[in-house]
Amino acid sequence: MRDSVAVVAFDQISPFHLSVPSVVMGEDRTADGVPRYDVRICAVNPGPVATNAGYDLVVAHGLDVLAEAGTVIVPSWRDPAEIPPEPLLTALKASHERGARVVGLCLGAFVLAAAGLLDGRRATTHWRYAPDLALRYPAIRVDPGVLWVDEADVITSAGTAAALDCCLYLLHQDRGADIANRVARRLVLAATRTGSQAQFVERPIPGTAVESSLPPVLFWMRRHLDQPLRLDDLAARAHVSRRSFTRSFRATTGMSPHQWILTQRLQLARDLLETTTHPLETVAAESGLGTGASLRQHFQRELHLSPSAYRRAFSKVPGGSAPE
Repeated sequence: MRDSVAVVAFDQISPFHLSVPSVVMGEDRTADGVPRYDVRICAVNPGPVATNAGYDLVVAHGLDVLAEAGTVIVPSWRDPAEIPPEPLLTALKASHERGARVVGLCLGAFVLAAAGLLDGRRATTHWRYAPDLALRYPAIRVDPGVLWVDEADVITSAGTAAALDCCLYLLHQDRGADIANRVARRLVLAATRTGSQAQFVERPIPGTAVESSLPPVLFWMRRHLDQPLRLDDLAARAHVSRRSFTRSFRATTGMSPHQWILTQRLQLARDLLETTTHPLETVAAESGLGTGASLRQHFQRELHLSPSAYRRAFSKVPGGSAPE
């Protein structure tokens, strides 16, 4: 069921926002070993749909495709102050009720909010419009500081590039790390950004000697996640003070060193669970997460499932099981 994706278009849509789910999930990459999704673009009124780029698109499908899609994506919305048409809200609620995964990218979160799908949930949107979302829909726990929020059957993301990250995350959830990484490489994107990473990075391009020294240190850290990564040692490797290293690290990555290391270790643990039959204690040691008990604790807190459940769902190894 997750092989089918419906993407909602609307009048004055951004062509970029509309293309994001298609370029990540809809292109035919079967020659590269990437299973293809059935991605269908739909609209409340099929036919010509005006974009905000000065040209029209022709949308072949109506909202009836939402009734069968495993994933329904609202890639944005034209105006946060505009209540979406009732047929769209009704179709979204019906899709959610029957078990579809509903995703709001960027201002698409406002559409999900209007449908009542975010009430009582944590959600995000573009940082500039997050205060407006919180004001209009007080039942939502709005988090403006993350790239995306996964509430299991409802997912929201920040804007523009974060929408690409979120769709890669959906691909990872459905197909696993190897497939998501292949697609990311084809798109010349990093496959390591996680939902907890900050939307706003102060200095994404190195501007000083401190920032220029960070890339090789980050590369080295990724290669040594199984070892203790002490802040003083990392600062010394970058040839800067501990304070300068911490400040520049956050300015460059949007995360503290501790957050970044934990994120990388969790990603490595996920990769090991998918591609090996190592016991959980071995996975924990090789990823730098310590013990099997610590691994379980981190997975439960960050992913809301156990390492064993994750392995059963995403293992690429025949049998997919291993000793606890």
